[in-house]
Amino acid sequence: MAAPRAAGAGSIHDPSQGRPSALMRQPSMPRTAADTRCKRRLRNLTCAAISLALLGLPACGAPGPHGSRTDAHATTQPPLPATLTKQKVHWHPCAAPDRSEGQGAAPGSAWECASLRVPLDYAEPAGETIKLALIRTRAERTDKRLGSLIFNFGGPGASGVATLPEYSGELFRLRSRYDLVSFDPRGVGLSRGVTCLNGADLDDYFALDPTPDTPAERDLLRKADREYVAACRKNSGKVLPHLDTESAARDIDLLRQVLGDKKTSYFGVSYGTQLGAVYAHLFPHKVGKLVLDAAVDPGLSPVQSDLQQTRGFQLALEHYMKNCARQTAGCPTGRGGQEGTDRITSLLRRLDAHPLPTAGDRRLTTHLAELGVAAALYASDGWSALTKGLSQAMDDHQGDILLALADLYLGRDSQGHYSTEQASHTAISCADTSERISDRRAAQLLPQFLKASPVFGPGAAARLTECSGWPVRGKSAHPNVRAVGAGPILVIGQTGDPATPFAGARNLARALGDGVGVDIAVEGEGHGAYFSDNVCLTGLVDNYLLHQVVPPRGTQCRPSTSTGDSRAW
Repeated sequence: MAAPRAAGAGSIHDPSQGRPSALMRQPSMPRTAADTRCKRRLRNLTCAAISLALLGLPACGAPGPHGSRTDAHATTQPPLPATLTKQKVHWHPCAAPDRSEGQGAAPGSAWECASLRVPLDYAEPAGETIKLALIRTRAERTDKRLGSLIFNFGGPGASGVATLPEYSGELFRLRSRYDLVSFDPRGVGLSRGVTCLNGADLDDYFALDPTPDTPAERDLLRKADREYVAACRKNSGKVLPHLDTESAARDIDLLRQVLGDKKTSYFGVSYGTQLGAVYAHLFPHKVGKLVLDAAVDPGLSPVQSDLQQTRGFQLALEHYMKNCARQTAGCPTGRGGQEGTDRITSLLRRLDAHPLPTAGDRRLTTHLAELGVAAALYASDGWSALTKGLSQAMDDHQGDILLALADLYLGRDSQGHYSTEQASHTAISCADTSERISDRRAAQLLPQFLKASPVFGPGAAARLTECSGWPVRGKSAHPNVRAVGAGPILVIGQTGDPATPFAGARNLARALGDGVGVDIAVEGEGHGAYFSDNVCLTGLVDNYLLHQVVPPRGTQCRPSTSTGDSRAW
């Protein structure tokens, strides 16, 4: 979802809400996140939000439903020199994640870190190189080792180095026979992560008046956008043209070679599904076992994708409000439905004129409140924190909890430092998509987005212009993911996923080609299914990766019951 709006991006004024905002864009994040890191952290938000400790947590990735896009046809590139394909990486004990990766604790002695040299420009593979940060933990059963399993956690913009160790508990079965490997993709974290403004300037940027309903306010917002992109160009201009998904997919194949694997085994979440699908298109005969969870729909235009995601977040909000009305006395969204939507939009209008104070020197603005609501919808684990945050804002007129959720989303720590995730998300998305939507066209589309969601629609419509002023031309309107010749690839969608709506999984499975995509439906809430404790889905994926058991196409998994049981039907 939210990344900064690009320079030149105009504002869209909706009289009922009045707000241009940077709110929706996948890949997704869906962000996202990254997206799955956000889900994990949301499980602990109730106590953390009360204590405000979650101000130091890393970001939710921001996936737009289509994520980024790559060339309609795979480009032929010169062969890589042996200095790259035969390079030796030097593994060493891992330090704590860098500030650019979102920080956190050192992962422990079971984890090793290294760097991989890759071409900056695959059209000139013997030219300048950049280093990608890597992390791995070795397979526990060396006698039964199956090779490496490479993870990407979405965004685009999520740090794999910071994220993978957080899932070691859920991945213990896979770790028994795989080396678990992840990386910071090009333009992310320690892999030449995109940097733009500093922390203090980003605080001001994200808290700008979200209602440019006067010429002066519009001029202020446009000026801030230009300054943001100028800073991106100044600090990261050399890498910006080379952050497309196709280049990242080629990085994965070089990593495969350096790791010594004949074929690639890969697990992608959210935008990571698009990266994995593009990899399968480019290297179908190098595909081993691929799992694509929270699938991005490859066939939608940017407008269709953003409309789909806007509906997805509205649906997730309605599910939250229905649960809140049933479970919580004095629920801040009342009986839910239209009443709940009206209460939230009313809050956002009040914040537009009167931002709420917090315990610190920052205020909760409309933009930050929307981000806080969106962050909590990535997983049902965040619903209790959202209830507390909305109640605090509506009843106590304090913005601490929603601001904390927004900071979680934006990758801001308690010291005011931001990870590269938001800037990386914009840079990768705009390097991929060739479509540039004008202010006029976005304004024409606003009624459709308002119909999709009165809460998130205005921000989603404003986001359509995200790349209109970006200094790099995008590659294509759609990714080519057809992977004729690849083995079966699992493609997973969850019915209540707000960031990558359920229909995308079936569409991606079809786009991969006959005999390749194997779609799996999971009944449940939240973004991504494998880490949602669904025993049925976990069993299907683990059997596929460990024992090469391919489930029937169209398999469906019900949610786990209170006894921990779940089943296919």
